[in-house]
Amino acid sequence: MSNQAMQVRDADDSLSKGEIFEVLQNERRRYALEYLREHSDPVDLGDLASHVAAMEYDCDSTDVSSAQRKRVYTTLQQTHLPRLDEAGIVEYDSDDNLISTTPQTQELTVYLEIVSAGEFPWREYYLSLSAVSLAIVAVLWVGVYPFTLISPLVWATLITVVFALSSVYHTYAGQEMTLSEYMSNQRE
Repeated sequence: MSNQAMQVRDADDSLSKGEIFEVLQNERRRYALEYLREHSDPVDLGDLASHVAAMEYDCDSTDVSSAQRKRVYTTLQQTHLPRLDEAGIVEYDSDDNLISTTPQTQELTVYLEIVSAGEFPWREYYLSLSAVSLAIVAVLWVGVYPFTLISPLVWATLITVVFALSSVYHTYAGQEMTLSEYMSNQRE
């Protein structure tokens, strides 16, 4: 990592988008971060390697061969974990082979979330909902019949309830839709 990038991170303690995308462009790193995010305690490199190998080879971690596990273990140990540690995304203790999360790990969560192929992207849903709400307010402002049959306060309440229910559902439904869950759903 360049000294300039390190100084910027020290100043505001966050990663640039370029650094984030550079780190996340590698599938093994994404799988490793997803696993670490699910475990609050330090993780053993062997356990991490088994999980990542299982994701890569599309099998259960108990079905990973020793050769597959060793390939993943070696690249995690020599390449990926030092890179993530250098970026401040994880803390990697190479002596004890333990990996811990940092505040930066949680910052990357949004980049690991998945929108399924058939799912309506939430940003578009909220944009559409906002447009419909704005149209209703404009129609009420002008006084177009039959919208005026219902009080503006009732319309405001209805719009607020729809946004609140949408937010609750979005929070609940999106809470666990991450890369590892998406991959396990794809296997079934």
